[in-house]
Amino acid sequence: MKHDKVGSVMTTEVVRAEYGTPFKEVARLLADHRISGLPVVDEDDKVLGVVSETDLMARQARPAEVPTRRLARPRRGTGGQAAKARARTAGQLMTGPPVTVHADDTIAEAARTMAARRVERLPVLDEEDRLVGIVTRRDLLRVFLRPDREIRWDVIDEVLVRALRPAPGTIEVSVADGVVTLSGHVERRSDVKIAVSVTRRVDGVVAVVDRLGVRRDDVRSRPGGQEPRV
Repeated sequence: MKHDKVGSVMTTEVVRAEYGTPFKEVARLLADHRISGLPVVDEDDKVLGVVSETDLMARQARPAEVPTRRLARPRRGTGGQAAKARARTAGQLMTGPPVTVHADDTIAEAARTMAARRVERLPVLDEEDRLVGIVTRRDLLRVFLRPDREIRWDVIDEVLVRALRPAPGTIEVSVADGVVTLSGHVERRSDVKIAVSVTRRVDGVVAVVDRLGVRRDDVRSRPGGQEPRV
């Protein structure tokens, strides 16, 4: 599919910091670009961690008695609150190891990663694990703003042209507010599962309404009633 990869929705101009970027510069970058977090990279554009507004707030929230002398460089990726309260650089502020995705990962995979790890943004890496973009929750949700007509053409292409290739006029596709309705007839019951499964993977699809009739139940006739794999 054309739009189902992270690379199609990510932001390529990434605001970033290096390990030694000063605290004040990190705060300025977040404020000037109106973002809530940014990746920290090394000299090869490999992502070391991520700094968020929450990390900076740890400094503001520190108790008055916390000493600020003799700052020790914390181990990378520790992200302890005590260390953050004394931090002077992006490397000391960052949380690591970073949660990342690759540009070739699907939007669904990125969304599952965000939900499971409870993060708001993901640095996007290329095949050599170098930073090439960043994707946010808002970026992933943009797919649901696709016009119904675009979704319909993608469903027709993916289901009717590529997956099933039914006889002309046997399947009708309609879309309203992202809800796809498949109606008509297919040859086998297993074709219904394929059609619904492929349709659900099209970007922007909110739900699928199955109104497909079948001419032959090839699922029930299988030993043990096992369904074919899709």
